[in-house]
Formats: sequence, structure tokens, C-alpha cells
Amino acid sequence: MKKIALSLVVIAGLGLSACAPMSQQTSPTPTVVPAKDLNWIADKVYRNETSGNPALLVVWNDREEFASLGIGHFIWYPAGHRGPYTETFPGLIDYTKAQGVPVPQWLTNRTIRTAPWANKAAFERARNDPEMQQLRTFLQQTMNIQANYMAERLTRALPTMLNQVAPQDRDRVLKNYQAIEKTQRGLYPLLDYVNFKGEGTSPTERYNGQGWGLLQVLLTMRPVEPGPQALDEFARAAEEVLVRRIANSSPERGEAKWLPGWRSRLNTYRAQSLLSAY
Repeated sequence: MKKIALSLVVIAGLGLSACAPMSQQTSPTPTVVPAKDLNWIADKVYRNETSGNPALLVVWNDREEFASLGIGHFIWYPAGHRGPYTETFPGLIDYTKAQGVPVPQWLTNRTIRTAPWANKAAFERARNDPEMQQLRTFLQQTMNIQANYMAERLTRALPTMLNQVAPQDRDRVLKNYQAIEKTQRGLYPLLDYVNFKGEGTSPTERYNGQGWGLLQVLLTMRPVEPGPQALDEFARAAEEVLVRRIANSSPERGEAKWLPGWRSRLNTYRAQSLLSAY
């Protein structure tokens, strides 16, 4: 198969009005992305989240109430726990099944959608169980499916993002999005960031009323045309948004310690990193 259809929104040519609700627009068509680019995107996200260590495809981080699974560290909450972050792993399983790709039988047989581990301690005790080993293998073998799922998430996110901004800002947000999407390899920073820090549309993902997702990055970007400068502007705006998140966070969270790692990830979006070997 030489090409894989991704559910990435193509808004250009739809006649989007800056003031019209997105629900009134024609459904967009998917972008067709060469399979080699999908492989590359999946590998980039995988390395961002795991540093290339397959053991880190299945983790439960300290001071978190959920497991983080797959190349995108998709969130899976146990029963009775819901945090401020959007749960994404059950959606991955649904998406995988819809593509006709087998999932581990124990996941297929589960009648509830919550994670089987009540907390991090239970997760660690189960680390060598057959079910956990099957889960790791499944996630290693379906990296392209996971990247496709991320693209579908981005497709769903864009209309919602545009609906959440003031009418006078919609055209700017859309043009900034398109400037990245139309740039060589620009799909990668869009997919990676929305997976990394979310769409920016959830009211629970806010500090002092300010979010840190893709929507906030697009709002923070200066107007830019497609090309290397668009990649650099996206990375610059993303760093500004994340520095603001740290400033707005509670001191006891100690979020400043994450900034060096966040900056390293954002640097992979810059033109020098993305286009030098293209």
C-alpha cells in the first residue's frame, strides 16, 4: 500500500466564513499522506515519548492517576478516577477495531472501558503479567495505526477550536493552522503537539483561565506564510504558551523542572531540525 488516507482536515476551498459556526460547514475531505511520511511521523512521536525505548510504551508515571500507553502515551483512567486531562486510550482501541486490526483478546473481552489497574502500585505488580506483555507487543506492532488515530483526533479538533475563539480571531487561527499544514513535514508538529498538550479546548485544562493546547499556540502565533518560517513561528509560540503555563501553575507542582524537556521536544518542530534531511 503506497498511500494511507489520514483524516486530516483540509479547510482550504471550503469557503469558511470567519463568523459562521463550523457546524454549518460542509464536511471536509481527508488528506492523503504517503505511507513513508506516516511511518516517519509515528517514529518521531514514539521517540519523543519513549526515547526509543519500547518498555516505555506502557507506563504509569509518578503522581499521576492514569496509565500512559502507546507512542502518544494515550491516557487510560481506572474506575472511579477522572482527572483534568482527556482520556484517549479507549478511543484508540475503538479506532483500531474499526480498521479491522486485531487487539489483544483480553481487551476485546472487557465489558468495561476503564483500566484494569486501580493505581500505580497495582500497575507495577502486573508489569510481567501475560496481559501486560500482550499490550506491549500490540502497541509496538500498531504504531502506524496510532499515528492515524492521532490524525483523526486532529480532524475532530479543528472545527471545535475554531468554534471556541471569537469570530474576529477565527480567520487568523485557521490561516496559522494552514501555514503549518501546507509546509513540508508540517503535519508532524501539528499531530505531535495536539497529542503532547491537547487541543486546548477543554475547560479543565486551564491554569488561571489560560490553556496550553494547540488552540492557544495558534492564537499566539504571528501571521506567517507556509514554509520554514511557519515551523519556526509555531515552535516559538508553543514555547511562549508553555512558559506561561508554568507561570500560571501552582508552585507545589514544580512544573519548571519539565521546561528543558519540553524545549527539546519543541526544537524538533523547527525548520533546521525538520527540513535539513528532507
